[in-house]
Amino acid sequence: MENKGQHTHTEILTQPAAWADALRAFAAARADLARAWVSLNPWQVLFVGCGSTYYLAQTAASLFQGLTGVTARAYPSSELVLFGTEVVVDPPHSLLVAISRSGTTTETLIAAERFRRLGGQAVWSITCYPNSPLAEATDLVLPAEAAQERSIAQTRSFASMLVLAQAMAAALAGYDVSILDPLPGLGCKVLEQAAPIAQELGGSDHIDRFFFLGSGPQYGIASEAMLKMKEMALCHSEAFHFLEFRHGPKSVVNGQSLVVGLLSPQVHAHEQQVLDEMAALGGDILVLAPWPGADGGPRRIRLACHLPAWAMPVLYLPPLQLLAYHRAVAKGLDPDRPRNLEAVVFLEKSSFLPD
Repeated sequence: MENKGQHTHTEILTQPAAWADALRAFAAARADLARAWVSLNPWQVLFVGCGSTYYLAQTAASLFQGLTGVTARAYPSSELVLFGTEVVVDPPHSLLVAISRSGTTTETLIAAERFRRLGGQAVWSITCYPNSPLAEATDLVLPAEAAQERSIAQTRSFASMLVLAQAMAAALAGYDVSILDPLPGLGCKVLEQAAPIAQELGGSDHIDRFFFLGSGPQYGIASEAMLKMKEMALCHSEAFHFLEFRHGPKSVVNGQSLVVGLLSPQVHAHEQQVLDEMAALGGDILVLAPWPGADGGPRRIRLACHLPAWAMPVLYLPPLQLLAYHRAVAKGLDPDRPRNLEAVVFLEKSSFLPD
């Protein structure tokens, strides 16, 4: 009989190798990517996905606009399907980047079709299955084949597709993408460092609510961490922008709360003030940051201080995934088989598209 969560745990721990494979796949596609970008010269890039990949789209859009200067927005695929003209305001000058682990999610497939019907310029995809219906329906595919999973909850697939999104944004902005090459080795170090902390906090019986705070690109990561905790561990969890947490949500922080801060290289001083305030309210604090913490401070997982900010987002993921995994195991749940969930949501396609 399989141990509960063994696939999820293996997929979390093996993700650095999948990141390396994603970087090799990007290198193979880079010339085609550059030619397509010059040919399109879009004024707006829309990123869409469902569930985890919508949160990936949030991070990807933030990175893309920040690096390229091209307007980029993230939407759930369903918003493009149901409110197409509100989402796509200038179709002839817009590019759609559709993100889907399986490449078979109904809403994302329909979103790509809806975008074309509205006159959208081109559709690109990021997926773990380069022969999927989504990949076959798009003009350019960035694949993360080594990140395919047996688990329902996304872990290494999300991270590997994020590596592709980071590489895409950097390459099209003219940055040196080889800066990402150390990520797999750094990911291994983060996993090793995070393992005992995630097990301790995930197994803590006095914590009954989890808050994940992130700014800029890290907000999408915080949202994904919130979703992982709900999916795997069936726990109360929420995600907020750092400074927004002061505007009401902090009222529920108490001694049973864990506040996880994804400190950014750019504005960490403001973010740290929020964490200090939550600690004063009695909350436990976990910090993920690109530098070491002071002795005697809150629990802190160090990422990689020598990388530029745009290369950092994927490194925040492994500790957050491990935290959700250990919380689920501590509750006697099976992270491989979240309650009420399937790996892919299939819907009746004909009910969405107009004639």
